[in-house]
Amino acid sequence: MPAIFDALPGLEVPVGAITKSLAQMWTDTAADGRPAITVDDAKATQVNFVLHLGLQTTPEDAARQFEIVVKFSRRTPSRVVVLCPLRSDVPAPQMRAKIFAECFLGKSKADKRCVEFVMLSYSRSARPFLENEVSICLSTDLPLYYWAHGFSTSGKLADYRYLLGRAKRVLIDSAIAPSDALTYPWPNPSALRDLAYCRLLPVRQSIGQFLAAYAPEKIADGLATAVVSHAPALAAEGRVLLAWLRRRLVACGAAVDAVRLETKALAPGAAGSLAVQFGYTTTARQFHWSGDLATGHAAFDADLGSGRTRLKAAISLLPPENALSEAMFF
Repeated sequence: MPAIFDALPGLEVPVGAITKSLAQMWTDTAADGRPAITVDDAKATQVNFVLHLGLQTTPEDAARQFEIVVKFSRRTPSRVVVLCPLRSDVPAPQMRAKIFAECFLGKSKADKRCVEFVMLSYSRSARPFLENEVSICLSTDLPLYYWAHGFSTSGKLADYRYLLGRAKRVLIDSAIAPSDALTYPWPNPSALRDLAYCRLLPVRQSIGQFLAAYAPEKIADGLATAVVSHAPALAAEGRVLLAWLRRRLVACGAAVDAVRLETKALAPGAAGSLAVQFGYTTTARQFHWSGDLATGHAAFDADLGSGRTRLKAAISLLPPENALSEAMFF
């Protein structure tokens, strides 16, 4: 299998000349008659962003995640470092570098946003030098955000304490992360954010806005069960949706310790289905929401003591680049 480093775009440069090569790239661009970066553009950079591609990442997946970060950077100008470990070690420490840069127009022609990428490939024997090289590539006066993607075990990721400890946010996706990623004793656990939770924002907003029309006691009184049903591929989304519902039900005054809270996998044919159902001690009351991500359609069917309400709605997940913003800034 080719190295993930080779699947990413960019111009390969000596590791010791990354900063010089970035500056030269913009100079060469201007010499060719194309737009060049200026001092004002450089100051527009807002964040440092490290995308760490673990050994579970394939070249095709690496290219997809790279494109997501490019889209994110069009809205939030960033200095991005992409870390690409080698699957097999080599006799001597080895580190390779690529640089990549683009400028985008924002809301006006005067709003030019520029992003610079540094890709670093490293062998296991070069691992002790990685943090020093990353620190050189980052802007010292900007916050750091760290996205760990494709790691097989939390223990291997925990070895990168410099990044985990310095990052304002550490991003993982519990749909593909190690099973203990959300409970592992990270150096700064309060910084951890789950992309599976973040991409559910439109779903959480839709359900929350519907239930907000009812007094909290109407939702909480007599609640016996809360079940989230999900397609097999949406197990992580079902789990985090149930955890969110639990917190909101507690806020409504529900005695959740006496409520049966569970997730349930649907048949394999229900590829994009999610559903939420509340059961009450009296059969006259109900709440049911169901949605299909494949069609974008959802529906509410509820009677919480003031008559039955049926309502059609939309359903979607946040695009990956928007989920990154949600995880980083909210």
